[in-house]
Amino acid sequence: MSRPLAYRIMPQTLSTPCVSVCTLDAAGRTCLGCGRTLEEIGAWPALSETERRAIMARLSARPAGAAQ
Repeated sequence: MSRPLAYRIMPQTLSTPCVSVCTLDAAGRTCLGCGRTLEEIGAWPALSETERRAIMARLSARPAGAAQ
């Protein structure tokens, strides 16, 4: 009796601006650590590398704690 092949799925490394300071602003919509909105954080794993890099490029232009 043969054993089924086991496939190991290697985790894909995602580009991320996360700095492990996961604290929301007073409105509860933007992370004060990385500057992403809750929507951006939630969608992050499904975004393409191009989409993630575009968001990261916009983060530096955002005022601290402000979502755009």
